[in-house]
Amino acid sequence: MTSTTRPPASGARTAHPEHLGHVIFIAAAAAMGGFLFGYDSAVINGAVEAIRGRYDIGSAALAQVIAIALIGCAVGAATAGRIADRIGRIRCMQIASVLFTISAVGSALPFALWDLAFWRIIGGFAIGMASVIGPAYIAEVAPAAYRGRLGSFQQAAIVIGIAISQLVNWGILNAAGGDQRGKLMGIEAWQVMLGVMVIPAVLYGLLSFAIPESPRFLISAGRDARAREVLKEVEGDDIDLDARVAEIEHAMKSEHKSTFKDLLGGGFFFKPIVWVGIGLSVFQQFVGINVAFYYSSTLWQSVGVDPSQSFFYSFTTSIINIIGTVIAMIFVDRIGRRPLALIGSVGMAIGLALEAWAFSYDLVDGKLPGTQGWVALIAAHVFVLFFALSWGVVVWVFLGEMFPNRIRAAALGVAASAQWIANWAITASFPSLADWNLSATYVIYTIFAALSIPFVLKYVKETKGKALEEMG
Repeated sequence: MTSTTRPPASGARTAHPEHLGHVIFIAAAAAMGGFLFGYDSAVINGAVEAIRGRYDIGSAALAQVIAIALIGCAVGAATAGRIADRIGRIRCMQIASVLFTISAVGSALPFALWDLAFWRIIGGFAIGMASVIGPAYIAEVAPAAYRGRLGSFQQAAIVIGIAISQLVNWGILNAAGGDQRGKLMGIEAWQVMLGVMVIPAVLYGLLSFAIPESPRFLISAGRDARAREVLKEVEGDDIDLDARVAEIEHAMKSEHKSTFKDLLGGGFFFKPIVWVGIGLSVFQQFVGINVAFYYSSTLWQSVGVDPSQSFFYSFTTSIINIIGTVIAMIFVDRIGRRPLALIGSVGMAIGLALEAWAFSYDLVDGKLPGTQGWVALIAAHVFVLFFALSWGVVVWVFLGEMFPNRIRAAALGVAASAQWIANWAITASFPSLADWNLSATYVIYTIFAALSIPFVLKYVKETKGKALEEMG
């Protein structure tokens, strides 16, 4: 599934104020998929230790249950575009909504470890679909003058979803008396945490019935009359509908549908620019960011923080993540993608190094010594802040801009796949690495953060202010 980046025809450059509110509602409804993306990705954080205890499993098996959702993510992301091109963007959202709902119910009421893992895969498939369909739909519906700001709704929704999941987990834990396996509504607290996602999942589905299909899909399906109605709805009454429809048709006919073959070349299988995209994706994950969202409660409990406080710290980390994302959205077009990435790399390396230092101390009465405990806590928030204001946003901006037009779609697919694989590698390895040596684990993440600096300096070119047609 692709979306045109051409500016609209004369007379369609902005939505009138009376239409803008409706367009914002449409974008916000579509971004509910991003909210569920963030919520479902992070809600498992509250259940990790309870799952370990319920099924009496070791770190390696636990890691696979947590990480297995990422397999579903990769498949969902790879197939969502084709599904949406065949049956429409709205139908794709509705399928994702159903999958999110099924996953929430199944994960809350598992018979055994194997079916919990199965429901996690289903949820992952929905995440993968949401990660593709939301941004594409918003880009196709939003008027050009507001496309960038409306497109940022997806990333904002993701980080808000992460924060809300941690707040819900904290509230449920307190309701269960601080015990992840305490009884609530006849089931264990961790099961309630996973089941609550039914509410936003159903809301996502209901909202999908309140928003129009993408004009681009309608035109591709030969439903020009409905496409004209939607264009009038989102861009205003005085646009030249014939010109807009003709423009979209022209863009669709002239697009080059890139394939995997287009990426081949150079001395190392792929073209150099594709390797740069893969490198950005891998570095984004190898600094260990998802450890902060999948395992932070477990991490804090392992160094002596009680469960209720550990859940609260997971929530405050998510708030810092939102703040950092807002900072990135403000500055990415002002100071550029490359400087922001370098600032983030330096900040992440410092935060991770301080965490590694703090975790190198032996526990006293089951806790880190006072100074080291505070350093670890502050450094964790510093790390998340610098990630969010840089690599969390700029990597996606880079990947959307850096590739030549003729290979953009295929190259973006390969880079995104590399990101899911790297995410899986970090998620699956952390419990075993932490059991081996928590400090050394953070040293590894620090090294990757430090290595990202020369990588950006040597291989990554600034894309700020350049037209997509200039990328070569």
